[in-house]
Amino acid sequence: MSSKQLYIVRIAAIVALGGFLLGFDASVISGVVRFIEPEFNLSKLQLGWAVSSITLTAALGMLIAGPMSDKYGRRKLLKYAALLFTVSAVGSGLAGNFFWLIIFRLIGGLAVGASLIIAPMYIAEIAPAEKRGQLVSINQLNIVLGISIAFFTNYLILKWGETDAEWVKILGLKEWNWRWMLGIEAVPAIFYFLGLFLVPRSPRWLIIQDRKEEALAVIEKVISKEEAQNQVAEVTQSILEDKNKEKSKISDLFSKSMRKVITIGLIVGIFQQIVGINAVLFYAPMIFEQTGIGTDASFVQAVLVGFTNLIFTVLAIFTIDKLGRKPLLIIGMAGIAICLFLLSYGFNSATYSLDADAIESLPETLQKDKLLTIQGKVFENDLEFKKEISLLLGEKEYKLHEGAIASVGTHMNTILILIGIIGFVGSFAMSIGPVMWVLFSELFPNKIRGLAISFVGLINLAVSFLVQLLFPWQLSALGSTKTFLIYGLFALIGFAFVWFKVPETKGKSLEELEEILVKQ
Repeated sequence: MSSKQLYIVRIAAIVALGGFLLGFDASVISGVVRFIEPEFNLSKLQLGWAVSSITLTAALGMLIAGPMSDKYGRRKLLKYAALLFTVSAVGSGLAGNFFWLIIFRLIGGLAVGASLIIAPMYIAEIAPAEKRGQLVSINQLNIVLGISIAFFTNYLILKWGETDAEWVKILGLKEWNWRWMLGIEAVPAIFYFLGLFLVPRSPRWLIIQDRKEEALAVIEKVISKEEAQNQVAEVTQSILEDKNKEKSKISDLFSKSMRKVITIGLIVGIFQQIVGINAVLFYAPMIFEQTGIGTDASFVQAVLVGFTNLIFTVLAIFTIDKLGRKPLLIIGMAGIAICLFLLSYGFNSATYSLDADAIESLPETLQKDKLLTIQGKVFENDLEFKKEISLLLGEKEYKLHEGAIASVGTHMNTILILIGIIGFVGSFAMSIGPVMWVLFSELFPNKIRGLAISFVGLINLAVSFLVQLLFPWQLSALGSTKTFLIYGLFALIGFAFVWFKVPETKGKSLEELEEILVKQ
């Protein structure tokens, strides 16, 4: 690998740390919900708010980061994002009550939104054309890697907290486990901030600011001097042409000629989230705990979910240009629907009961005598079981020991549930997860592409927010069986829509696609 190639890979890797922090920040809460619910005595909607709040300000971050990066520069905005990630991590870890936890999570959301839009933008602007796809994909891979590492660090903190090591006692890993889960993000965030000082300003932004000599110096580190001069000339010409173009308006998205592509974009964007992927990723330990495998095992299986997400995302990157967008979507949506129905069946087949040995094995701090009235009684669904025990123990006491009670009182095929969740995550990660963004970049015509992607991306985030907010309430009000059945039905409808309505965009130029989809 040449020095120029090493340089651009190093720069892309540093900038893509924003994607890592994005993924880490979004999913680290999965290990925290189990502990903050009893500590802050949260309702199910409050618990959902703790998870989903980050998505709310991420949307705001996306909206303001683009214009601000045009004014102040991509690198400067990424530095601000790194600082916000740090403040959010430290503040969330030290939060004394639910209010301050939410405030610092909201601050982290701003950083998530900024990183989501600016990191890939910067990489695309500095990368050579022939390497752009691969280098930009580093950011997507880092997002998935961040999700996986968050699951892993949550598990490690939990396991270390159970040891008698002196350093564990000094750090308070056992009593402050969830605080360390949130706070540890400050470490990569600080490294990201420092690493950005090694990153040059975006050459495109420098040209917009009429600092062409600086831009040329940056580009010459990536490609030859002659190619760099040609690129500066092309970018300058493109910027001049953009200034003379009529600005696209929101109303343009709903014109008659755009009706087909905007409908496809919106529905794909909605179905990407409404099948419940972020409910599974952000509440993985909670879901596994419902199966009765115990808290430790639930965190281990959450790590497996993160690993699956990573492997199948890589698979999608390597196959999307070979198999095509639509085949991946069809295979993936079919897999998602089948796995969700499998989960619904698995939870529906479960029974719930506490025999004498099970009650005896519960923690000493629990008032076990209160449970003797239901000893040996078999419940056919989780709602009746949870309701009865909550009435006997009191809601606060039940929340504190919910995991321990589920581990001894739930009787189901845990392997079936694990297969369902792993299959669901894998099917999503190889299909509609990454393919949606590729499809968006190809569906919309050049004139309104940026506006259209921002619009459907905002709708996508709004649906994600609702899914994350409502999931704990769904589990408590509808039960696991109905919750996953509903997601499965959405996936089945999505499969039919992809089959009949989504076009194949592989191998067609953007101009050809515009001719087929828009000018009809």
